[in-house]
Amino acid sequence: MQETTRPPAAPSGGTGRPPGATGTGWKSWRKGVPGRPGRPGTPGLLAGHARLKAFLTALPFITPSFFGVMVFLVVPVVLLFVISFLNWNLLSPATWNGFTNYLNIFRFDDAGHSLGVTVYYVLLNIPLQTALALVMAVMINSKRRGMGLYRVLFVAPYLSTPVATAVIWYWVFDPKLGAVNALLAHVGINGPQWLSSPSWAMPVVAFVNIWQYVGYNMLFFLAGLQAIPKQLYEAADLDGAGPFKQFFRISLPLLNSTMLFVLVTGVIGSFQVFDTLYVLTQGGPGNSTEVLNLRIYQVAFTDFRLGEAAAMSVLLFGVILIFSVGQFLFFRNRTTYEYSA
Repeated sequence: MQETTRPPAAPSGGTGRPPGATGTGWKSWRKGVPGRPGRPGTPGLLAGHARLKAFLTALPFITPSFFGVMVFLVVPVVLLFVISFLNWNLLSPATWNGFTNYLNIFRFDDAGHSLGVTVYYVLLNIPLQTALALVMAVMINSKRRGMGLYRVLFVAPYLSTPVATAVIWYWVFDPKLGAVNALLAHVGINGPQWLSSPSWAMPVVAFVNIWQYVGYNMLFFLAGLQAIPKQLYEAADLDGAGPFKQFFRISLPLLNSTMLFVLVTGVIGSFQVFDTLYVLTQGGPGNSTEVLNLRIYQVAFTDFRLGEAAAMSVLLFGVILIFSVGQFLFFRNRTTYEYSA
């Protein structure tokens, strides 16, 4: 049995203090103040009050953002999953359809073909766009005169809207009056029907997207390069490492987190491409450029089959989630280098 030590009783007619207890020490013993001699206090209760006070202070500031996320993100996603199990055309009452919509999108709506076209577009777009953005960042990562102008020129296409960009490039690639075929004709080359050719239409769409977003991605790589300490490059110079060796041994490993961000956001955006492709090809010629996002639009707002369109949206969400998780796992297993001065 554990023995409990109690303070000795006060003599008759005394003050009730233990012998030798005087001043603030005795008061601390009576009140149980934390950090002083006597009974243990209640730090957990005090910390709980502090956290509650901090939460109430922050509540007015986070409520608008929380409300926006719930109304414009969480609730639509939940409704999307519900609608994917319904048979609904916006005119008649919705009826429960179960998993039939998920079967129909592959049997009747060519969702598999559209998904394959989307993956083809992503493979055309992301590797080249990321590589060019990294090269451009390395090129202008210096303090030479005029580098600020190049940064502005590289980022300028991103400031235009995708629809306006697509309209301009539609004129440029026009087979009869476009600038591309006019330039090719000057060197004796008969240019193809760019946007009417099943072989060339998707590469042209990918080129337009790369042209618009490569400068935007370059900014992230440039910020990552400028955050790398210069002492590392100076030490590499002393060891005789050339520019290529410094890039692959210093710059590229220290850009792991930046590379992950650029790839994840780029892949998500490419899987959701719609506006640029709709203006340039509208899914043609045939269905050679009919990405899944465009097919969702046609099924929902042309055929008025909202249940199947929602099922395809869930499919697209699942594919994006798989690609994103795969990228996170790949970069998590890579070596990360940290530098401290």
